[in-house]
Parts: sequence; structure tokens; C-alpha cells
Amino acid sequence: MQAKMRRKPRITISEGDYNRLSNLASACERNQPEIAENLAQEIERARIVSDRAIAASVVRMGSSVTYVADGNQSKSVTLVYPGEANIEQGRVSITTPIGTALIGLKTGQSISYAARNGQIHDLSVVEVTPPRQDALA
Repeated sequence: MQAKMRRKPRITISEGDYNRLSNLASACERNQPEIAENLAQEIERARIVSDRAIAASVVRMGSSVTYVADGNQSKSVTLVYPGEANIEQGRVSITTPIGTALIGLKTGQSISYAARNGQIHDLSVVEVTPPRQDALA
């Protein structure tokens, strides 16, 4: 039996991430419409705050995140743009289902998301390390 999708939690995205992710979603529309739609839906439901006002505990682009999925062992990844993704180095693209699920969550929040095969997963954020300042430039 598949798990049900639960109501999505409130998320917060910095203005800079919102602008870049909106552009990325638009760029994906033609060749990757499902990715574009998922990303657009997530960022459109977010509360947008200035880059300086975003809390350190909120997952944003470049953040390192420790999470638990489906009650399994915790994993740590860094959320990156598609060209920087490298799963062996723990660099997960924002365009993956898990990357899109992570954006805007804060420590302690949980979300259900659908993997590409349609299976529903529950993910909980354990710890967030903000991006290095030089990574934000």
C-alpha cells in the first residue's frame, strides 16, 4: 500500500533563490515539463523573504542538509543547481524530486514527496548548514 501525500508544510525561500529558481523552471518548461511544473509549484507556494532575512535553519541553494527519509538512516547532501550536481559527492540537484522537496524547509519540518517512479516518501529535515558566503555570489 502506498503512503498518502500529507499536506505540504509552509516553506520560505530567499528572494535570490526565488528569482534563479523561477528562471530555471521556465528554462525547463520545453524539454522537462514535469520538472518545471514541480519546481514552479514549490516556489510559488513559498513565502519570499530578502536574502538577508532568511534564517540559517532554512534549506536554500547551497545549503548542506541532513535528513531522514522513510525512517531510514540519515543522509547528508548539499542542494545545488543541475550543472553542479554530483551524487557521489552528495551534491543533489534542485531539479530532482528530493531536491525540490528540500527547498525552503527548515530544521524539524517534514514533507511527503513523489519519486520519479511515483512512490511516495516521507522526509524530515534533521539539520541545516547554511551555504558558505562565497558560494552565494
